[in-house]
Amino acid sequence: MRSTRTLIRRVCLAAVAVSAALTLTACGGDSDGSGSAASSPSVSAETSADAHNAQDVSFAQGMIPHHRQAVEMARLAADRASSAEVKALAARIEKAQGPEIETMTGWLKTWGEKVPEDMAGNMPGMDHSADSGMAGMMDGADMEKLEKASGKDFDAMFLTMMVEHHEGAVEMAGTEQAKGDYQAAKAMSGDIVTTQTAEIGEMKKLLGENSGG
Repeated sequence: MRSTRTLIRRVCLAAVAVSAALTLTACGGDSDGSGSAASSPSVSAETSADAHNAQDVSFAQGMIPHHRQAVEMARLAADRASSAEVKALAARIEKAQGPEIETMTGWLKTWGEKVPEDMAGNMPGMDHSADSGMAGMMDGADMEKLEKASGKDFDAMFLTMMVEHHEGAVEMAGTEQAKGDYQAAKAMSGDIVTTQTAEIGEMKKLLGENSGG
């Protein structure tokens, strides 16, 4: 009887040992699996953040010439505007939009897409007509009038044109936010909406003051 009981105990102990070993192996496997699974979302997130679509390309290709014209208009204010507020506003516009042009140019080059040609420096009017159909863009005649104006006339003309220009940019940025995929472009479009909407309010106030209203 004792030998039989001893044998039964040994068999039970062996079964427990095997069960414990299998449990440890299973746990180790789960740990490795969970580690592998945990890394997948980060890879997926990175891919998603870098993804872009046709709207992102359209946004960059449209906003680059749009910004270039705003910068060109802003530079005219330095020696034509009479209002210190207008000069300060123009300087802010140039400072904000210049770097954004460089950033969007970098995106297009990375994506292998065409960067809009910079026509600045050509004959008067030639650098505006191609893009005059874009939201808020001035045509060649508008730009020639602005270039010839000075003093308070320039201030009023600049503010009126830039309000329209900004409204066009806000519209374009809103489309990017709604339809774009590229996270950096969507972030920039959000900044454009916020900054330029505030500047529109500022310019309308200055217009009222300039007209005596």
